[in-house]
Amino acid sequence: MGSEKEGEKLVQKEKEKEKEKKIVGLAPIAKPLAGKKLCKRTLKLVRRASEHKCLKRGVKEVVKSIRRGQKGLCVIAGNISPIDVITHLPILCEEADVPYIYVPSKEELAGAGATKRPTCCVLVMTKPAKGEIDQAEQEKLKSDYDQVVSEVNEVTASLF
Repeated sequence: MGSEKEGEKLVQKEKEKEKEKKIVGLAPIAKPLAGKKLCKRTLKLVRRASEHKCLKRGVKEVVKSIRRGQKGLCVIAGNISPIDVITHLPILCEEADVPYIYVPSKEELAGAGATKRPTCCVLVMTKPAKGEIDQAEQEKLKSDYDQVVSEVNEVTASLF
């Protein structure tokens, strides 16, 4: 019986070490960083946008979309290495007046974006690039989007 409890303790210690690794791997420029609640809402929004094909994945696609004038919410992973890959994104977003937020893990961001490979950043849009989606679904996506963007603006305002 004692060995089962010891096994559970070891598993719990390993989970704690994984959480610490995620925090340690965080880039120093990852500000504004989403808190637990905002991170969960943001990843939920990314998942919903991915289902309706209202999502641009990866640095190249996001940069291209922002330069073309598309609006949305830019979600950037905070544990990117080397950091030079994403350092230009916040500046680009600020110039284009696109709200952005950092989330702690690129793996979680990829999971929410329905890809297997870790993703540096995604751009969540309210309308799909091609085609149309159902009116009710679009309104639901838009309301979630507005809620997350307002929270992101609050976090950003408190930072500066």
